[in-house]
Amino acid sequence: MASRLFKYYLRKVALWLGGAITMTILYYLAFSMLFNTDMEEMLSRENDAYEQEYAILREKEKMLIDEVNYLQLRDDGIYRQIFHSEAPRVDPSGILVSDSTSVADDNAYLSLVMESLGRLDSLSSRTSSIEDNFREIFALAAKDTVPPMGLPVKTLSYVVTGASVGIKYNPFYKVDSKHEGLDIIAAQGTPVYATADGEVISVVTSTKGKGNTVTIDHNNGYYTVYSHLSTIKVRKRQKVAKGEEIAEVGVSGKSYAPHLHYEVHKGDELLDPVHYMFAGLSPEEYTGVAYISAHTGQSLD
Repeated sequence: MASRLFKYYLRKVALWLGGAITMTILYYLAFSMLFNTDMEEMLSRENDAYEQEYAILREKEKMLIDEVNYLQLRDDGIYRQIFHSEAPRVDPSGILVSDSTSVADDNAYLSLVMESLGRLDSLSSRTSSIEDNFREIFALAAKDTVPPMGLPVKTLSYVVTGASVGIKYNPFYKVDSKHEGLDIIAAQGTPVYATADGEVISVVTSTKGKGNTVTIDHNNGYYTVYSHLSTIKVRKRQKVAKGEEIAEVGVSGKSYAPHLHYEVHKGDELLDPVHYMFAGLSPEEYTGVAYISAHTGQSLD
């Protein structure tokens, strides 16, 4: 009898506890749905603010992207009008993202806002940099000091690039000596072209030194020298246009093999021709030419 009574009361207590726990859970759920805690309300307000901020930043980003694209078009136009060549193309550093960026949940807005701020800073820097380049280009154009930026041979690439300006090993004298130009390896008879408009100021035919040589004055302080030629197709005081054939590659003078020795000068200053070839080469080709010319330790003349 006592045992049965104990079980009866135990069951009653269990049922009461179960009901109390159930009601507590239901009350909590109802309270949570109807009322927010101070912390929840603060987090909710922050998420709303981040969401609005992110939308504003995305609009600003789109405006900056449009501005960068417009500046790129202006850049192309300037290169065609002033440099008579296409602007070099480079990968724009991958800072842009597509408009399909999705937000997984409210908590992702903070990271997206920070990421967008970083992209906007990069875009703003690019825009300022392009504008600075424009100002520099216009200043150069106003002073008529645009350097010769064409290619002296059409098949220029890193595989035919030899030594450039600097101390190089001379194959004739077997010593290190100053090399004043860029060696471009080419078959005998390969056409040689003027790298900018100008006037031929010197035509030399010789079996010594630089051999047959043409020098062109570009009327802006710059002049170019083309050496070790075979056939020369211009005469002194002749006007030439950029891209006009002026001679053919040869082995005249002290030349270790058929090649063109090409120099760029500005007044009394000797310049590295590679620095003025980027407009006629792709970024990959220009990088290869610059690397090979700098690291080739022996000249061909």
